[in-house]
Amino acid sequence: MTTLKSRLREDLTQAIKARDELRSSTLRLTLTAVAKEEVAGKTARELSDDEVQKVIAREAKKRREAADAFAQGGRAEQAEREKAEGVILDAYLPQQLADEELEQIVTRAVEEAKAAGAEGPRAMGAVMKIVNPQVAGRAEGGRVAATVKRLLAG
Repeated sequence: MTTLKSRLREDLTQAIKARDELRSSTLRLTLTAVAKEEVAGKTARELSDDEVQKVIAREAKKRREAADAFAQGGRAEQAEREKAEGVILDAYLPQQLADEELEQIVTRAVEEAKAAGAEGPRAMGAVMKIVNPQVAGRAEGGRVAATVKRLLAG
């Protein structure tokens, strides 16, 4: 068993013992998503820590999107619960890049892509190929793409 997955299980046990309903339900749903991912495909397999981290990131993103949807729908109580679940899951993810750090990485990648001959908005793919491995797991794709577009535009 991977260390991240075992940490999730240990934290779930502690949350159940502490009768922390929010934390225990969030961790249960996350472990279920991990188990579902393990049996997806033709053969069952054990996920690596990186793969488990991607599942957790996907679950956290679902919580943020659901919180926004509930807030727009006027269901503040549900939105707060989704935000709280997102905060719990964020504790298992690497620290997100600050806007300044992300901008520095993208600026270097834009310069590198331009040196290789990529110009204008069509350079987006080349820049994203350079940036994605550097920011994997530390910045959401939409945020990265928006920064790349802004820097390529001007």
